[in-house]
Amino acid sequence: MTVDVEDYFHVSAFESVISPNDWDSISLRVADNTNRLIDLFNENDVKATFFTLGWVAKRCPELVKRIVNEGHEIASHGLNHRRNTSMSRAQVRTDIGDSKAILEDITGRAIQGYRAPSFSIDESNEYVFELLVEFGFKYSSSTYPISHDLYGVPHWPRFAHKRQEGLIEIPIPTIQHKGINKGIGGGGYFRLFPYWLSKRRIERYVNSIEHPYNFYFHPWEIDPEQPRVDNAPFKSKLRHYINLGAMENKLVKLMRDYKWSSMNKVYEDLLRE
Repeated sequence: MTVDVEDYFHVSAFESVISPNDWDSISLRVADNTNRLIDLFNENDVKATFFTLGWVAKRCPELVKRIVNEGHEIASHGLNHRRNTSMSRAQVRTDIGDSKAILEDITGRAIQGYRAPSFSIDESNEYVFELLVEFGFKYSSSTYPISHDLYGVPHWPRFAHKRQEGLIEIPIPTIQHKGINKGIGGGGYFRLFPYWLSKRRIERYVNSIEHPYNFYFHPWEIDPEQPRVDNAPFKSKLRHYINLGAMENKLVKLMRDYKWSSMNKVYEDLLRE
């Protein structure tokens, strides 16, 4: 179980209409939403990995401490949710290093995992994996091998593997239909489909593939009362707001139907190699 800890105004879908310069003036909802998730996890015996923005950690250090104290894993989601594909190598190095330092200063623990904002590692910037090794990361979960208008490299590996740089990469899960990879890892797909259909797709994966299944979502997805960004593009609003009101109940069903743990526990043996 993985959570990308960011607020609703951080998402790439709204980057054209909400400037990072305005973030400090916007009321935070991420702490309340994430605390609600931790409560739900406790109620359903779930452990998770929280890929956390350095920006959020700086403003909500007590939230980060609670995540760790409740037995979950903290990992990095970068600093300011800037896509790696939009930055130079030097900027990516600063982003990764600063985020890791913030999280380690708050938690007092080495940060092992990283997830690129919007899965923004592709064939144009594979050097990011080299930087992650340089900073001491053990694994990444930054690739989604599907065809998508915002991210994805469909022909990249579908399952956890050790890259040539020495890092373990854990892709978001997919199933195949007529040779085409279909995303089943969470996010908007999970909100869009009825729960029975999502479960059927997950069941197909876990019953036919000898690899762990991992799921991702965001704290803002259980917050139907969040402010509306009316001047955002129509497609972005559709993706962001669809079925927010149903998400929490779907998540609870998912928690109860399967056994969930954190990345560093599920892939413990692979990370030790």
